[in-house]
Amino acid sequence: MSIRHVVSWKLASSDAAVRAEQAAEVARRLNALDGVVPQLRSISAGANMAYPDANWDVTLVADFDSIEALEHYQVHPAHEEVVAYVRSVVGSRVAVDFEV
Repeated sequence: MSIRHVVSWKLASSDAAVRAEQAAEVARRLNALDGVVPQLRSISAGANMAYPDANWDVTLVADFDSIEALEHYQVHPAHEEVVAYVRSVVGSRVAVDFEV
């Protein structure tokens, strides 16, 4: 069993250009965790590129060997640093964790 962790964010800024810049930065910071957080089997984050009025601004898809590995990722210092930035720009968040 492995766990797929999917998170999407809507950013707080009402300015579309600012949201696009921030979404790109969120994705960049998340993707930089590859090879840094040992529990990550794979990670892919990206800023939305279509239908900005309907879609969320940025999404993360990450795979882990277990719930325990996901929990270790959550408290890893490099992840916590990214979370601090994300919280500074986010308006809302949705997440789903499922078996793959």
